[in-house]
Parts: sequence; C-alpha cells; structure tokens
Amino acid sequence: MASSSSTTSPAAQARGGRNPLEEWSGRVRALEAGFRAWMAKQPVHVEAAVTTAVGAVQGGALGGLMGSITADGGAPWVPPLPPNANPQAMASFKQAQALAAGPLVQARNFAVMSGTNAGISCVMRRIRGVEDIQGSMAAAFGSGVIFSLVSGMGTPNPVASAITSGVGFAVFQGGFFMIGQRFSKPEGVSETNYYAKTSSMLQNLGLEKYEKNFKKGLLTDHTLPLLTDSALKDVKIPPGPRLIILDQIKRDSGLAKAQ
Repeated sequence: MASSSSTTSPAAQARGGRNPLEEWSGRVRALEAGFRAWMAKQPVHVEAAVTTAVGAVQGGALGGLMGSITADGGAPWVPPLPPNANPQAMASFKQAQALAAGPLVQARNFAVMSGTNAGISCVMRRIRGVEDIQGSMAAAFGSGVIFSLVSGMGTPNPVASAITSGVGFAVFQGGFFMIGQRFSKPEGVSETNYYAKTSSMLQNLGLEKYEKNFKKGLLTDHTLPLLTDSALKDVKIPPGPRLIILDQIKRDSGLAKAQ
C-alpha cells in the first residue's frame, strides 16, 4: 500500500495539486487566447475568411440539429401545395419549406447565414475599430439576404424578398443589440464611449478579462497611444498580456494615433 501511494504522489505533485479538469480548461483558454492574438495580427481578408468559416461550421451544426428535430416530428408538418396556387401562396409555402426542411438543407441554410453574419461583422469591426449597432445591423442585413436567396424563400420575386428579409434581420438584430447594451452597461453610455476601442482590442486578443483593470486605472481610449509597460504593470496586468497589448497598439495605426 505504501509503495502504491508513493508511485502516485509524483503525478499529483507534477500537476501541483490542481484539478485535471481545471488544468485542461486553462490550456483550452490559453490556446483560444493565442489564436485570437494571432488572428488580430492577420490582414483583414485572412481574419474575415477564418471567421466566416468558423461561423459557417457553427451555423451548420445548429441547422443540422434543428433539421433532425424537424424530421423527428419536432416541427409542424408542411402540407402539400395545391395545384395552380397563386404567387402569394407559393411564397408562403417556400418559407414554410425553408423552416421545416431536413437536416442537410437546414445545415446549408444556417451555415450560409451564420458564416455571412460572422464575416461581415469581422470586416465591419476591423474597419470601424469597434463593434457597434451599425456593424451588427449590416451583418444581419447581409445574412438575411443570403439566407433568403439560398433557402429559396424569394418566390415569385427573389430580389425584393431578399431585401425584405435583410431589412427584417437587420431591425431584429439591431433591437437585440440595443437591449443587450442597455442591460450589460448599466453604468451609462459615457463609459462605453471611453472604452469602446479598448474593449474591442481586448476582445480580439482574447484578453477581455483585463478590461476591468483598464477601468480601475482609468486607462481609456484616449490613453491607448500613451500606454507603457509600467502603466499596464501598475494596473496589475501580467507580463505576457502586457507584451501582446503593446505589440497590438504598435501594429494598429488606429490605436497608435492620438484620439
């Protein structure tokens, strides 16, 4: 029994007494932060392409799951369309088919919609330097247009239907964006304005947990061009993240310029 405990103790000591699940979660978070830091240094087209692909995979998985539920009877059955139906009935029938299709069709529709939304959001964030309601609505409009065209909901006038769907998506997502901002930023709009670029930069780098350090030290968007290693050290940000933040500010002309 003594020899058994002595052979297992080195493994426990090597882990430093940490929970294996916590250690694995920490490694995943570190990989994610490294990937985001790498993405932030890439050109816009590379980041947009990768973001679009990731969004398409996630949307495809969600659509496939919804299609499977539909196939199992989780959604209402769509009755056959009677012959010689008018164009309005045909359009409604196409919409019902798009929302109650099988796993493969749903996976395709949601992959295209989610990928388009993610790609446009990425480009708008890089161009505007912040994730705001304009970028969110632009991404929603594009995803709504693409979803309408790919899913075949646009009969008898696919262009008009695509534009209508895009506007509907944009209004819907814009409303949710405003509601989310209202409940997630109770301290007011002024603080959002002061930390808009800071928050966006930290999110892109996977270092969003240090946003509170910036706010405690009053390191606003106006101080980004003036940041030094000692200033970041004073707000208790570790050496690794400090180097990543300073390198990002040096590479990004929008952050390096005075406000």
